[in-house]
Amino acid sequence: MSDGADSVRATEPADGMGPGPVAGAAPASGAGSTAGAGSTAGAGSTAGAGSTAGAGSTAGAGSTTSAGSTAGAVYPKGDLSLDPLDGAAAVVDYLGDRYPAVRAFGSLLAEQGELRGLIGPRELGRIWERHLLNSAAVVPFLSDGVLVDVGSGAGLPGLVIAAMEPQRRIVLVEPMERRTAWLREAAEILGMVNVTVVRGRAEEVREVVEADVITARAVASIDKLVKWSLPLLSDTGRMALLKGRSAGEELDKAKYVLRRAGLVGEVHSAPTVPGLEATTVVTLSRA
Repeated sequence: MSDGADSVRATEPADGMGPGPVAGAAPASGAGSTAGAGSTAGAGSTAGAGSTAGAGSTAGAGSTTSAGSTAGAVYPKGDLSLDPLDGAAAVVDYLGDRYPAVRAFGSLLAEQGELRGLIGPRELGRIWERHLLNSAAVVPFLSDGVLVDVGSGAGLPGLVIAAMEPQRRIVLVEPMERRTAWLREAAEILGMVNVTVVRGRAEEVREVVEADVITARAVASIDKLVKWSLPLLSDTGRMALLKGRSAGEELDKAKYVLRRAGLVGEVHSAPTVPGLEATTVVTLSRA
């Protein structure tokens, strides 16, 4: 992987690395399947499945059956199994044979995330809900081709998508050096040979990065993301942005920017597992 944006092209593998399997994935056909597949392949081999509450028993949006006893707690580092959704049957069913690969990334995030300033200490007991499943929800809205995750940060959603779609070329664009170091190390540890990391802001890498689909999560408002990222988008590309409950209002505020850019926006509700609040995804497509 390259350290500088000026030496990596998103459309070409870096350092001879091309699409390949993700470490920890269950050896099953259909490895490139996306979230929402009904397959439960690999479910029987999931570690820790018996130690957590099932996702189907979660109580209300954004909470779990253990919420009363764990809210506000600071969890020990490195133990994803403390998350009530870890190994839950509904989560395994949702991710299918990609569950082991996504969990491997989640485990690494739980181990190093707080230490490296990627997540807060109170998030360690809800990594599945707040980060992994939230990121996975965008996959059904992705078009084919090279994916560029702008402001990738902890690798959300970029590394989750890389785990779910090992055949897709993924480019993670991130300006902060300590975060790009994390992204490279995580991709290497997990065997994500489909991932390239480019250091820089979206507006700085337009000469070397071209995307068929752009993702972003908790980076900026829609109008700013369009201004920064549109030059990276191919003529037939689209954006799939992870947003909050006010996505509709944000989209309306960006209508003039979208009109000038020739983009049409749409807000989608993207449910993951029963009992959790659906993720909101905004797609921006060429008019």
